[in-house]
Amino acid sequence: MTNIADLVARQPKGFSLLQPFYQSDDVFRRDLERVFMRHWLCVGHESMAASKGDYFLANYAEESVIIIRGEDGALRAFANVCRHRGSHICLKSEGRASVLVCPYHAWSYNLDGTLRRARDMPEGFDASKYGLKPVNLAVIEGLVMISFAEKPLGLENAREAITGAYRPYGWASAKVAHRETYQLDSNWKLAVENYLECYHCAPAHPEYSRLHALEQPLPKIEALIARMEETEKRLGLNIPPYLSWWPNCEGQEMVRSFRYPLYDDVKSGTEDGSPAAPLMGDFTDYDGGLTSSHFGPASFLVGYADHGVIYRFIPKTPHVSEMEIIWLVRGDAQEGVDYDRDKLTWLWRVTTEADKKITEDNQKGVNSRYYEPGPYAPMEANLQAWIGWYLAELVADRR
Repeated sequence: MTNIADLVARQPKGFSLLQPFYQSDDVFRRDLERVFMRHWLCVGHESMAASKGDYFLANYAEESVIIIRGEDGALRAFANVCRHRGSHICLKSEGRASVLVCPYHAWSYNLDGTLRRARDMPEGFDASKYGLKPVNLAVIEGLVMISFAEKPLGLENAREAITGAYRPYGWASAKVAHRETYQLDSNWKLAVENYLECYHCAPAHPEYSRLHALEQPLPKIEALIARMEETEKRLGLNIPPYLSWWPNCEGQEMVRSFRYPLYDDVKSGTEDGSPAAPLMGDFTDYDGGLTSSHFGPASFLVGYADHGVIYRFIPKTPHVSEMEIIWLVRGDAQEGVDYDRDKLTWLWRVTTEADKKITEDNQKGVNSRYYEPGPYAPMEANLQAWIGWYLAELVADRR
């Protein structure tokens, strides 16, 4: 058994995590309990369940959640667990149903989760006691969030930050253009840590780095930042940064939004920097930058003037995780007419394929008997803040 409190106490400050954080079954279970079962998680966009009966699943380790559009138009979330003997009800990752029917013994449920029919049950059986277990759900600017917590963290900060960041992009009326999931043979934290810093961008992501100025330290791109801010002002946009983040978010879900510039003549995140899709929301021209947000422990958002990207990191086992990428476009955009899917998705596909390799190589090295924590660089300050928050979550008294 791993003594987690002792492990946290031994963790050297300003250094990468000790080896058991990436290997221990006990640490992984604590991760699930303190991080994924307590915090809000972005699971997709509400256009993924646009019409009544549309549903999609969100799976985290042993938990599976059905997100479904009801007869009344409301979006709800339920545990994907039949109230008879516990079988999964929905076996496909997405679909449409007028009634949810368990494939095991055919107990059926209405779209609001109430039990519709239980075959051959005895007289006196009270169906009202056996509806599907609800899971907390919220929608902010079209983004669907769930929380497994009995008493979820507050979303006031997140709502303010995400509304300020993505209402100008029109995300509430956007739609999903493409989704893709990558399996990683690595601990989920290595995948998140990789996304939290751009110290690796120049050597690992030449495609990204020739478009995005974040691959350089901030003092070196001050002129580009000033130009982006001037363009934003000229276009009448107001996308404020939001920095109420780790560790100053007691009782609230974590969120951080910031803007950073693209290089000269780059309009969007495509292979050649040219537009990918119709402008979104309030944008009447390209602004020379983009908006990036970190929500909760493992969700990331990217807004270009003409499309959006949602990144989700999902734990499976101590040594296996997933990355899902969701691309958004304007709600009325038509594939093949207004955008080309390959062009739209090219950059973040090649970037994620590279991230998969470097993260898996990172895990292989961490597994070595020769691994020991190394010091963080200044460009990894964001990651250091997250590590501090993560360690505090593992040992905090949540009674």
